[in-house]
Amino acid sequence: MNEADRLTIAAGTPGIQLMSHAGSAVVREIVQRWRIRPVCVLCGPGNNGGDGFVVASELAAAGWPVRVALLGSMERLTGDAAHHAARWRGPVDAFGAAALADAGLVIDAVFGSGLSRPLGGDVIPALTAAAARRVPVVAIDVPSGVMGDTGESFGAIPAACTVTFTRKKPAHVLLPGRDLCGDVVVADIGTPPEVLAGIGVDAWENHPGLWRDEFPRPTTAGNKYGRGHALLFGGYPMTGAARMAARAAARAGAGLTSVAVPEAALPIYAAALTSIMVHPLSAPEDLSALLGDTRYSALTIGPGAGINETTRNAALAMLQTRRAVLLDADALTVFAGRAAALSAAIQGPCVLTPHEGEFARLFDFAGDKLSRARAAARSSGAVMVLKGSDTVIAAPDGRAVVNSNAPPTLATAGSGDVLGGLIVGLLAQGMEAFAAAAAGTWLHAEAAAGFGPGLMAEDLPDLLPGVLRRLADADPG
Repeated sequence: MNEADRLTIAAGTPGIQLMSHAGSAVVREIVQRWRIRPVCVLCGPGNNGGDGFVVASELAAAGWPVRVALLGSMERLTGDAAHHAARWRGPVDAFGAAALADAGLVIDAVFGSGLSRPLGGDVIPALTAAAARRVPVVAIDVPSGVMGDTGESFGAIPAACTVTFTRKKPAHVLLPGRDLCGDVVVADIGTPPEVLAGIGVDAWENHPGLWRDEFPRPTTAGNKYGRGHALLFGGYPMTGAARMAARAAARAGAGLTSVAVPEAALPIYAAALTSIMVHPLSAPEDLSALLGDTRYSALTIGPGAGINETTRNAALAMLQTRRAVLLDADALTVFAGRAAALSAAIQGPCVLTPHEGEFARLFDFAGDKLSRARAAARSSGAVMVLKGSDTVIAAPDGRAVVNSNAPPTLATAGSGDVLGGLIVGLLAQGMEAFAAAAAGTWLHAEAAAGFGPGLMAEDLPDLLPGVLRRLADADPG
Protein backbone atom coordinates (compact mmCIF):
# COMPACT_ATOMS: atom_id res chain seq x y z
CA MET A 1 0.00 0.00 0.00
CA ASN A 2 2.91 2.34 0.59
CA GLU A 3 4.01 1.69 -2.99
CA ALA A 4 0.45 2.05 -4.29
CA ASP A 5 0.13 5.44 -2.57
CA ARG A 6 3.52 6.54 -3.89
CA LEU A 7 2.66 5.61 -7.47
CA THR A 8 -0.79 7.20 -7.20
CA ILE A 9 0.77 10.46 -6.06
CA ALA A 10 3.40 10.22 -8.80
CA ALA A 11 0.59 9.79 -11.34
CA GLY A 12 -0.90 13.14 -10.32
CA THR A 13 -3.19 12.62 -7.31
CA PRO A 14 -1.90 14.75 -4.40
CA GLY A 15 -1.38 12.99 -1.08
CA ILE A 16 -3.54 15.66 0.54
CA GLN A 17 -6.42 14.53 -1.67
CA LEU A 18 -5.88 10.82 -0.89
CA MET A 19 -5.98 11.64 2.82
CA SER A 20 -9.14 13.67 2.36
CA HIS A 21 -10.79 10.79 0.51
CA ALA A 22 -9.76 8.39 3.28
CA GLY A 23 -11.21 10.54 6.05
CA SER A 24 -14.41 11.12 4.09
CA ALA A 25 -14.85 7.36 3.63
CA VAL A 26 -14.64 6.88 7.41
CA VAL A 27 -17.22 9.63 7.97
CA ARG A 28 -19.62 8.03 5.50
CA GLU A 29 -19.42 4.76 7.38
CA ILE A 30 -19.96 6.47 10.74
CA VAL A 31 -23.09 8.38 9.72
CA GLN A 32 -24.57 5.22 8.21
CA ARG A 33 -24.09 3.26 11.43
CA TRP A 34 -24.70 5.69 14.29
CA ARG A 35 -26.83 8.65 15.26
CA ILE A 36 -25.17 11.91 16.28
CA ARG A 37 -23.32 11.54 19.57
CA PRO A 38 -20.16 12.90 21.24
CA VAL A 39 -17.06 11.66 19.41
CA CYS A 40 -13.44 11.49 20.52
CA VAL A 41 -10.87 11.19 17.75
CA LEU A 42 -7.57 9.76 18.96
CA CYS A 43 -4.91 10.96 16.51
CA GLY A 44 -1.38 9.69 16.12
CA PRO A 45 1.65 11.58 14.85
CA GLY A 46 1.62 10.21 11.27
CA ASN A 47 -0.70 9.82 8.31
CA ASN A 48 -3.21 7.79 10.30
CA GLY A 49 -3.56 10.79 12.57
CA GLY A 50 -3.98 13.00 9.50
CA ASP A 51 -6.93 10.81 8.44
CA GLY A 52 -8.32 11.35 11.94
CA PHE A 53 -8.17 15.13 11.60
CA VAL A 54 -10.16 14.88 8.35
CA VAL A 55 -12.78 12.79 10.18
CA ALA A 56 -12.93 15.30 13.04
CA SER A 57 -13.39 18.28 10.70
CA GLU A 58 -16.10 16.63 8.61
CA LEU A 59 -18.07 15.29 11.57
CA ALA A 60 -17.93 18.68 13.28
CA ALA A 61 -19.15 20.36 10.09
CA ALA A 62 -22.07 17.92 10.07
CA GLY A 63 -23.08 18.94 13.60
CA TRP A 64 -21.46 16.16 15.63
CA PRO A 65 -19.81 17.17 18.93
CA VAL A 66 -16.11 16.25 18.42
CA ARG A 67 -13.03 16.25 20.61
CA VAL A 68 -9.54 15.56 19.27
CA ALA A 69 -6.71 14.12 21.37
CA LEU A 70 -3.27 14.11 19.75
CA LEU A 71 -0.34 11.89 20.58
CA GLY A 72 2.54 14.35 20.61
CA SER A 73 2.29 17.97 19.53
CA MET A 74 0.91 19.81 16.51
CA GLU A 75 4.40 21.13 15.76
CA ARG A 76 5.70 17.60 15.16
CA LEU A 77 3.16 16.83 12.44
CA THR A 78 4.50 16.97 8.89
CA GLY A 79 3.32 16.75 5.31
CA ASP A 80 -0.29 15.88 4.51
CA ALA A 81 -1.10 15.20 8.18
CA ALA A 82 0.06 18.72 9.15
CA HIS A 83 -2.08 20.20 6.37
CA HIS A 84 -5.28 18.55 7.56
CA ALA A 85 -4.49 19.15 11.23
CA ALA A 86 -4.22 22.88 10.48
CA ARG A 87 -7.76 22.82 9.06
CA TRP A 88 -9.19 21.56 12.37
CA ARG A 89 -10.91 24.49 14.08
CA GLY A 90 -11.44 23.02 17.53
CA PRO A 91 -9.13 22.53 20.49
CA VAL A 92 -6.61 19.70 20.64
CA ASP A 93 -6.57 17.81 23.93
CA ALA A 94 -3.68 15.94 25.48
CA PHE A 95 -3.67 12.27 24.49
CA GLY A 96 -5.06 10.13 27.30
CA ALA A 97 -8.06 8.59 28.96
CA ALA A 98 -9.40 11.96 30.16
CA ALA A 99 -10.28 12.92 26.59
CA LEU A 100 -12.75 10.03 26.45
CA ALA A 101 -14.84 11.20 29.40
CA ASP A 102 -18.09 11.90 27.55
CA ALA A 103 -17.45 10.04 24.30
CA GLY A 104 -20.19 7.93 22.76
CA LEU A 105 -17.92 6.92 19.89
CA VAL A 106 -14.14 6.66 19.62
CA ILE A 107 -12.17 6.98 16.40
CA ASP A 108 -8.88 5.12 16.55
CA ALA A 109 -6.57 7.09 14.24
CA VAL A 110 -3.39 6.53 16.23
CA PHE A 111 -1.39 4.04 14.14
CA GLY A 112 -2.25 2.30 10.89
CA SER A 113 -1.07 -0.83 9.10
CA GLY A 114 2.50 0.44 8.82
CA LEU A 115 3.17 0.00 12.53
CA SER A 116 6.12 -2.33 13.08
CA ARG A 117 6.64 -2.16 16.86
CA PRO A 118 4.57 -2.68 20.02
CA LEU A 119 2.48 0.22 21.27
CA GLY A 120 4.15 2.52 23.75
CA GLY A 121 2.98 3.05 27.29
CA ASP A 122 1.56 6.44 26.37
CA VAL A 123 -0.98 4.86 23.99
CA ILE A 124 -2.27 1.79 25.80
CA PRO A 125 -4.04 3.59 28.73
CA ALA A 126 -6.25 5.58 26.36
CA LEU A 127 -7.18 2.51 24.33
CA THR A 128 -7.79 0.52 27.49
CA ALA A 129 -10.07 3.26 28.79
CA ALA A 130 -12.11 3.14 25.59
CA ALA A 131 -12.48 -0.63 25.90
CA ALA A 132 -13.42 -0.38 29.57
CA ARG A 133 -16.19 2.11 28.82
CA ARG A 134 -17.63 -0.25 26.18
CA VAL A 135 -17.84 2.62 23.72
CA PRO A 136 -17.92 1.57 20.05
CA VAL A 137 -14.58 2.10 18.32
CA VAL A 138 -14.04 2.81 14.64
CA ALA A 139 -10.49 2.00 13.56
CA ILE A 140 -8.87 3.71 10.60
CA ASP A 141 -6.94 1.19 8.46
CA VAL A 142 -6.37 -1.27 11.35
CA PRO A 143 -6.89 -1.09 15.11
CA SER A 144 -3.79 0.54 16.58
CA GLY A 145 -1.38 -2.14 17.75
CA VAL A 146 -2.28 -4.62 15.02
CA MET A 147 0.60 -5.34 12.64
CA GLY A 148 -0.66 -4.80 9.12
CA ASP A 149 1.52 -7.47 7.53
CA THR A 150 0.91 -10.24 10.04
CA GLY A 151 -2.30 -9.68 12.02
CA GLU A 152 -0.36 -9.91 15.29
CA SER A 153 -1.55 -7.69 18.13
CA PHE A 154 0.54 -5.68 20.56
CA GLY A 155 -2.00 -3.96 22.77
CA ALA A 156 -4.85 -3.44 20.30
CA ILE A 157 -8.47 -3.25 21.44
CA PRO A 158 -11.43 -4.60 19.43
CA ALA A 159 -13.12 -2.26 16.99
CA ALA A 160 -16.76 -2.40 16.02
CA CYS A 161 -15.75 -1.42 12.52
CA THR A 162 -12.50 -0.89 10.63
CA VAL A 163 -12.36 1.22 7.49
CA THR A 164 -9.38 0.46 5.30
CA PHE A 165 -8.48 1.74 1.86
CA THR A 166 -8.11 0.31 -1.64
CA ARG A 167 -7.53 -3.31 -0.57
CA LYS A 168 -7.51 -5.38 2.59
CA LYS A 169 -4.16 -5.99 4.29
CA PRO A 170 -3.05 -9.34 5.78
CA ALA A 171 -4.12 -8.07 9.22
CA HIS A 172 -7.75 -8.00 8.08
CA VAL A 173 -7.81 -11.73 7.35
CA LEU A 174 -5.21 -13.23 9.71
CA LEU A 175 -5.93 -13.85 13.38
CA PRO A 176 -6.05 -12.21 15.84
CA GLY A 177 -6.20 -9.09 13.67
CA ARG A 178 -9.32 -10.26 11.86
CA ASP A 179 -11.30 -10.56 15.09
CA LEU A 180 -10.00 -7.23 16.40
CA CYS A 181 -11.08 -5.38 13.24
CA GLY A 182 -14.80 -6.08 13.60
CA ASP A 183 -16.64 -5.30 10.37
CA VAL A 184 -14.09 -4.46 7.69
CA VAL A 185 -15.06 -1.88 5.08
CA VAL A 186 -12.76 -1.36 2.08
CA ALA A 187 -13.07 2.16 0.69
CA ASP A 188 -11.97 3.36 -2.73
CA ILE A 189 -9.86 6.49 -2.30
CA GLY A 190 -8.85 6.89 -5.93
CA THR A 191 -5.99 4.45 -6.43
CA PRO A 192 -5.88 3.73 -10.18
CA PRO A 193 -6.37 0.05 -11.13
CA GLU A 194 -3.22 0.09 -13.24
CA VAL A 195 -1.20 0.97 -10.14
CA LEU A 196 -2.43 -2.14 -8.34
CA ALA A 197 -1.79 -4.28 -11.41
CA GLY A 198 1.81 -3.17 -11.51
CA ILE A 199 2.99 -3.69 -7.92
CA GLY A 200 3.23 -7.48 -7.93
CA VAL A 201 0.55 -8.52 -5.45
CA ASP A 202 1.16 -12.15 -4.43
CA ALA A 203 -1.28 -12.64 -1.54
CA TRP A 204 -5.05 -12.68 -1.70
CA GLU A 205 -8.13 -13.34 0.40
CA ASN A 206 -9.57 -16.62 -0.82
CA HIS A 207 -12.61 -16.31 -3.08
CA PRO A 208 -13.89 -18.09 -6.21
CA GLY A 209 -12.60 -15.38 -8.54
CA LEU A 210 -9.07 -16.65 -7.88
CA TRP A 211 -9.66 -20.20 -9.13
CA ARG A 212 -13.06 -20.32 -10.86
CA ASP A 213 -11.51 -20.48 -14.35
CA GLU A 214 -9.58 -23.62 -13.37
CA PHE A 215 -12.46 -25.30 -11.55
CA PRO A 216 -13.45 -28.59 -13.23
CA ARG A 217 -16.83 -28.62 -14.95
CA PRO A 218 -18.58 -31.74 -16.26
CA THR A 219 -19.35 -31.69 -19.98
CA THR A 220 -22.06 -33.42 -21.95
CA ALA A 221 -19.43 -35.30 -23.95
CA GLY A 222 -17.50 -36.38 -20.87
CA ASN A 223 -17.54 -39.60 -18.88
CA LYS A 224 -16.42 -40.80 -15.46
CA TYR A 225 -12.97 -41.73 -16.69
CA GLY A 226 -12.36 -38.23 -17.92
CA ARG A 227 -13.15 -36.85 -14.48
CA GLY A 228 -10.25 -38.60 -12.81
CA HIS A 229 -9.76 -41.42 -10.34
CA ALA A 230 -8.82 -40.65 -6.72
CA LEU A 231 -7.06 -43.34 -4.69
CA LEU A 232 -7.02 -43.04 -0.89
CA PHE A 233 -5.16 -45.15 1.63
CA GLY A 234 -7.55 -46.26 4.36
CA GLY A 235 -6.33 -47.01 7.85
CA TYR A 236 -7.31 -49.63 10.41
CA PRO A 237 -8.67 -49.72 13.09
CA MET A 238 -9.33 -45.96 12.67
CA THR A 239 -11.56 -46.22 9.61
CA GLY A 240 -13.87 -43.23 9.86
CA ALA A 241 -11.37 -40.59 8.73
CA ALA A 242 -10.57 -42.23 5.40
CA ARG A 243 -14.22 -43.03 4.74
CA MET A 244 -15.18 -39.36 5.18
CA ALA A 245 -12.26 -38.27 3.01
CA ALA A 246 -13.30 -40.70 0.27
CA ARG A 247 -16.89 -39.43 0.27
CA ALA A 248 -15.59 -35.86 0.06
CA ALA A 249 -13.40 -36.74 -2.94
CA ALA A 250 -16.39 -38.21 -4.72
CA ARG A 251 -18.60 -35.23 -3.85
CA ALA A 252 -15.90 -32.91 -5.21
CA GLY A 253 -16.47 -34.47 -8.61
CA ALA A 254 -13.89 -37.23 -9.00
CA GLY A 255 -15.29 -39.62 -11.61
CA LEU A 256 -14.11 -42.63 -9.62
CA THR A 257 -12.92 -42.96 -6.05
CA SER A 258 -11.16 -45.95 -4.55
CA VAL A 259 -9.88 -46.78 -1.08
CA ALA A 260 -7.01 -49.22 -0.51
CA VAL A 261 -7.34 -50.80 2.94
CA PRO A 262 -5.72 -53.52 5.03
CA GLU A 263 -7.45 -56.82 4.34
CA ALA A 264 -8.82 -56.99 7.89
CA ALA A 265 -10.66 -53.71 7.36
CA LEU A 266 -12.37 -54.72 4.11
CA PRO A 267 -15.77 -55.60 5.67
CA ILE A 268 -15.96 -52.26 7.49
CA TYR A 269 -15.16 -50.14 4.44
CA ALA A 270 -17.20 -52.23 2.03
CA ALA A 271 -20.29 -52.06 4.25
CA ALA A 272 -20.03 -48.29 4.67
CA LEU A 273 -19.16 -47.26 1.10
CA THR A 274 -21.40 -47.94 -1.86
CA SER A 275 -20.25 -46.08 -4.99
CA ILE A 276 -16.68 -45.94 -3.70
CA MET A 277 -14.55 -48.98 -4.56
CA VAL A 278 -12.57 -50.76 -1.84
CA HIS A 279 -9.36 -52.67 -2.57
CA PRO A 280 -7.96 -55.03 0.10
CA LEU A 281 -4.20 -54.99 0.73
CA SER A 282 -3.00 -58.39 1.91
CA ALA A 283 0.70 -57.67 1.37
CA PRO A 284 2.88 -54.55 0.99
CA GLU A 285 3.37 -55.22 -2.70
CA ASP A 286 -0.38 -54.91 -3.27
CA LEU A 287 -0.17 -51.12 -2.86
CA SER A 288 2.70 -51.02 -5.35
CA ALA A 289 0.53 -52.87 -7.85
CA LEU A 290 -2.26 -50.35 -7.42
CA LEU A 291 0.12 -47.42 -7.81
CA GLY A 292 1.38 -48.98 -11.02
CA ASP A 293 -2.03 -48.34 -12.55
CA THR A 294 -1.65 -44.91 -14.17
CA ARG A 295 -5.40 -44.40 -14.30
CA TYR A 296 -5.24 -43.24 -10.68
CA SER A 297 -4.79 -39.49 -11.19
CA ALA A 298 -4.46 -38.34 -7.57
CA LEU A 299 -3.37 -40.10 -4.40
CA THR A 300 -3.67 -39.42 -0.69
CA ILE A 301 -2.68 -40.99 2.59
CA GLY A 302 -2.87 -39.92 6.21
CA PRO A 303 -6.28 -39.97 7.89
CA GLY A 304 -6.30 -42.92 10.29
CA ALA A 305 -3.28 -44.45 8.55
CA GLY A 306 -1.25 -44.93 11.72
CA ILE A 307 2.10 -43.50 12.77
CA ASN A 308 4.36 -46.28 11.60
CA GLU A 309 6.83 -47.41 8.95
CA THR A 310 4.02 -48.73 6.75
CA THR A 311 2.52 -45.28 6.45
CA ARG A 312 5.88 -43.67 5.71
CA ASN A 313 6.71 -46.22 3.04
CA ALA A 314 3.30 -45.88 1.44
CA ALA A 315 3.62 -42.09 1.37
CA LEU A 316 7.05 -42.33 -0.25
CA ALA A 317 5.71 -44.81 -2.80
CA MET A 318 2.92 -42.39 -3.72
CA LEU A 319 5.36 -39.51 -4.10
CA GLN A 320 7.57 -41.64 -6.37
CA THR A 321 4.75 -41.85 -8.92
CA ARG A 322 5.13 -38.08 -9.57
CA ARG A 323 1.34 -37.87 -9.73
CA ALA A 324 -0.65 -35.43 -7.61
CA VAL A 325 -0.33 -36.46 -3.95
CA LEU A 326 -1.88 -35.07 -0.79
CA LEU A 327 -0.34 -35.92 2.58
CA ASP A 328 -2.30 -35.29 5.76
CA ALA A 329 -2.47 -36.29 9.42
CA ASP A 330 -0.41 -39.43 10.18
CA ALA A 331 1.37 -39.20 6.82
CA LEU A 332 2.82 -35.90 8.00
CA THR A 333 3.62 -36.99 11.54
CA VAL A 334 5.68 -39.98 10.30
CA PHE A 335 8.12 -37.44 8.84
CA ALA A 336 8.54 -35.53 12.11
CA GLY A 337 12.16 -34.44 12.30
CA ARG A 338 12.66 -35.62 8.70
CA ALA A 339 11.50 -32.61 6.71
CA ALA A 340 14.53 -32.81 4.44
CA ALA A 341 13.76 -36.41 3.52
CA LEU A 342 10.16 -35.52 2.78
CA SER A 343 11.19 -32.56 0.64
CA ALA A 344 13.63 -34.70 -1.31
CA ALA A 345 10.87 -37.21 -2.04
CA ILE A 346 8.46 -34.61 -3.46
CA GLN A 347 8.95 -34.78 -7.23
CA GLY A 348 5.49 -33.97 -8.58
CA PRO A 349 2.42 -31.93 -7.59
CA CYS A 350 2.01 -32.23 -3.83
CA VAL A 351 -0.22 -30.71 -1.16
CA LEU A 352 0.54 -30.90 2.57
CA THR A 353 -2.31 -30.09 4.96
CA PRO A 354 -0.92 -29.75 8.52
CA HIS A 355 -2.59 -28.15 11.49
CA GLU A 356 -0.30 -26.13 13.73
CA GLY A 357 0.82 -29.12 15.80
CA GLU A 358 1.74 -31.20 12.77
CA PHE A 359 3.45 -28.20 11.20
CA ALA A 360 5.62 -27.71 14.30
CA ARG A 361 6.67 -31.37 14.23
CA LEU A 362 7.78 -31.03 10.61
CA PHE A 363 9.22 -27.53 10.31
CA ASP A 364 11.09 -25.15 12.60
CA PHE A 365 10.22 -21.88 10.85
CA ALA A 366 9.42 -18.96 13.17
CA GLY A 367 7.32 -15.87 12.63
CA ASP A 368 3.76 -15.13 11.65
CA LYS A 369 1.48 -17.69 10.02
CA LEU A 370 1.74 -16.30 6.50
CA SER A 371 5.53 -16.19 6.61
CA ARG A 372 5.82 -19.69 8.08
CA ALA A 373 3.51 -21.23 5.49
CA ARG A 374 5.42 -19.56 2.67
CA ALA A 375 8.77 -20.68 4.03
CA ALA A 376 7.58 -24.28 4.40
CA ALA A 377 6.14 -24.33 0.89
CA ARG A 378 9.35 -22.94 -0.55
CA SER A 379 11.60 -25.40 1.30
CA SER A 380 9.47 -28.48 0.67
CA GLY A 381 8.36 -27.81 -2.89
CA ALA A 382 4.76 -28.58 -1.89
CA VAL A 383 1.65 -26.45 -1.64
CA MET A 384 1.16 -25.81 2.06
CA VAL A 385 -2.31 -25.70 3.62
CA LEU A 386 -1.64 -24.50 7.17
CA LYS A 387 -5.02 -25.09 8.73
CA GLY A 388 -7.02 -23.04 11.23
CA SER A 389 -9.77 -20.44 11.27
CA ASP A 390 -7.44 -18.40 9.07
CA THR A 391 -6.06 -21.21 6.91
CA VAL A 392 -3.10 -20.11 4.79
CA ILE A 393 -2.52 -21.77 1.43
CA ALA A 394 1.01 -21.10 0.16
CA ALA A 395 2.72 -22.14 -3.07
CA PRO A 396 6.46 -22.79 -3.47
CA ASP A 397 6.73 -19.73 -5.72
CA GLY A 398 5.58 -17.37 -2.95
CA ARG A 399 1.92 -16.95 -3.86
CA ALA A 400 -0.41 -17.18 -0.87
CA VAL A 401 -4.10 -17.18 -0.11
CA VAL A 402 -5.73 -16.62 3.27
CA ASN A 403 -9.11 -18.25 3.82
CA SER A 404 -11.57 -16.19 5.85
CA ASN A 405 -15.01 -17.82 5.45
CA ALA A 406 -14.55 -20.70 7.92
CA PRO A 407 -17.06 -20.71 10.80
CA PRO A 408 -16.04 -21.77 14.34
CA THR A 409 -18.17 -24.92 13.98
CA LEU A 410 -15.47 -26.42 11.73
CA ALA A 411 -13.40 -27.02 14.86
CA THR A 412 -14.69 -30.57 15.14
CA ALA A 413 -13.08 -34.00 14.81
CA GLY A 414 -12.74 -35.17 11.24
CA SER A 415 -13.29 -31.87 9.45
CA GLY A 416 -9.67 -31.83 8.30
CA ASP A 417 -10.06 -35.32 6.83
CA VAL A 418 -12.98 -34.08 4.75
CA LEU A 419 -10.90 -31.11 3.60
CA GLY A 420 -8.12 -33.42 2.42
CA GLY A 421 -10.59 -35.58 0.54
CA LEU A 422 -12.15 -32.58 -1.10
CA ILE A 423 -8.80 -31.29 -2.33
CA VAL A 424 -7.72 -34.70 -3.65
CA GLY A 425 -11.01 -34.97 -5.52
CA LEU A 426 -10.18 -31.72 -7.31
CA LEU A 427 -6.60 -32.86 -7.94
CA ALA A 428 -7.91 -36.05 -9.49
CA GLN A 429 -9.81 -33.97 -12.05
CA GLY A 430 -6.59 -32.24 -13.10
CA MET A 431 -6.86 -29.03 -11.13
CA GLU A 432 -3.47 -27.43 -10.44
CA ALA A 433 -2.34 -28.00 -6.84
CA PHE A 434 -2.41 -24.42 -5.55
CA ALA A 435 -5.79 -23.73 -7.14
CA ALA A 436 -7.21 -27.05 -5.90
CA ALA A 437 -6.06 -26.34 -2.35
CA ALA A 438 -7.56 -22.85 -2.39
CA ALA A 439 -10.83 -24.03 -3.94
CA GLY A 440 -11.17 -27.00 -1.62
CA THR A 441 -10.54 -24.88 1.46
CA TRP A 442 -13.14 -22.32 0.43
CA LEU A 443 -15.76 -24.95 -0.46
CA HIS A 444 -15.13 -26.79 2.81
CA ALA A 445 -15.71 -23.63 4.86
CA GLU A 446 -18.70 -22.55 2.78
CA ALA A 447 -20.38 -25.90 3.35
CA ALA A 448 -19.93 -25.58 7.11
CA ALA A 449 -21.12 -21.96 7.17
CA GLY A 450 -24.38 -22.96 5.51
CA PHE A 451 -25.11 -25.64 8.11
CA GLY A 452 -24.80 -23.72 11.37
CA PRO A 453 -24.60 -25.11 14.92
CA GLY A 454 -24.42 -28.84 15.54
CA LEU A 455 -22.12 -29.55 12.62
CA MET A 456 -20.32 -32.90 12.53
CA ALA A 457 -17.60 -33.70 10.04
CA GLU A 458 -19.70 -36.43 8.42
CA ASP A 459 -22.29 -33.76 7.51
CA LEU A 460 -19.83 -31.94 5.27
CA PRO A 461 -19.72 -34.20 2.16
CA ASP A 462 -23.51 -34.08 1.84
CA LEU A 463 -23.48 -30.27 2.12
CA LEU A 464 -21.11 -29.87 -0.82
CA PRO A 465 -23.69 -30.29 -3.64
CA GLY A 466 -25.54 -27.18 -2.48
CA VAL A 467 -22.34 -25.16 -2.41
CA LEU A 468 -21.29 -26.44 -5.82
CA ARG A 469 -24.71 -25.57 -7.23
CA ARG A 470 -24.48 -22.01 -5.92
CA LEU A 471 -20.97 -21.73 -7.30
CA ALA A 472 -22.16 -22.87 -10.72
CA ASP A 473 -25.15 -20.52 -10.64
CA ALA A 474 -22.83 -17.59 -9.88
CA ASP A 475 -20.42 -18.50 -12.68
CA PRO A 476 -20.36 -15.53 -15.08
CA GLY A 477 -19.30 -17.87 -17.87
